[in-house]
Amino acid sequence: MSTINYLEAGTRAVREEMQRDASVWALGEDLGRGGVFGQYKGLIDEFGPARIADTPISEACIMGAAVGAAMTGTRPIVEMRFSDFALCAIDELINQAAKARFMFGGQMRVPMVVREPMGMWRSSAAQHSQSLESWYTHIPGLVVVAPATPADNLGLLKSAIRNDDPVVYLEHKHLWPLEGAVPDGEHLVPLGEAEIVREGRDLTLVTWSATRHTCVAAAQALEEQGIDAEIIDLRTLWPWDRDRVFASVEKTGRLIVAHEAVAVSGFGAEIAATVAQELHHRLKAPVQRLGAPRIPIAYAPPLEDAARVTCEKIIDAATALCLPVTAS
Repeated sequence: MSTINYLEAGTRAVREEMQRDASVWALGEDLGRGGVFGQYKGLIDEFGPARIADTPISEACIMGAAVGAAMTGTRPIVEMRFSDFALCAIDELINQAAKARFMFGGQMRVPMVVREPMGMWRSSAAQHSQSLESWYTHIPGLVVVAPATPADNLGLLKSAIRNDDPVVYLEHKHLWPLEGAVPDGEHLVPLGEAEIVREGRDLTLVTWSATRHTCVAAAQALEEQGIDAEIIDLRTLWPWDRDRVFASVEKTGRLIVAHEAVAVSGFGAEIAATVAQELHHRLKAPVQRLGAPRIPIAYAPPLEDAARVTCEKIIDAATALCLPVTAS
């Protein structure tokens, strides 16, 4: 095992897959100088400008070129700089890449990965801070991934690059410096498989991306109150690991879904509704979900913080949900 950070794990994944498969290449703005966050640093020296390709400042051009290249036999990695900027290329991704396999009767695949740095990050403000995962989980034909640790960023990105369908790959900007242990050899994390981060008996916390770490801190504090929380990091939002979530909720009887994205129509609503529908007979309390209010993300740090799902908010929700446990 080696200790590297989240950003370095993504760089390693790209390097290893480009070394393994000559059809893998990357395109986007400023990749030649390492990318806006440095996540492609050094790759142009190893693979050259034909495989680490700088593009014009046009997201629609970048995405459209990648879709065509994927259809004709290569595996492009599309860098969108910020998830917000990908909205300029939404037609190419949603109406072309996501639907090609269906519209060509299975004869056409679009094996591409769209990397979209997401989430709140040191006063990036309304146009650079959004978490838009639910937009993509809504679209048939797309795989949606949101890693929370360096090891998962390595293993999931490698699996995404090898996948034969388009993958929207959401990396939280706040996690770039996060360090963690990563296997030295080949490391793949299967798409669609959640991780049980912490086992517990009283409450299930389902989460993904940076909110995983907030849930871990909350669970540690809840333990001091006598509440034993189980944490599940979905890792892949579509397909999501229903079996693992269901098994946990059947054990605990309580569920909170927590995510940074706006709560209204967020992907947490899908999990909450599915569990309430399928496991209503096993629930000891109504399903709860925590997300941001339906407001733009402010530049001012105090206002930005007001939109966050914090450790304290998770503790309060969990305590209310588990009142019979705490009373006993």
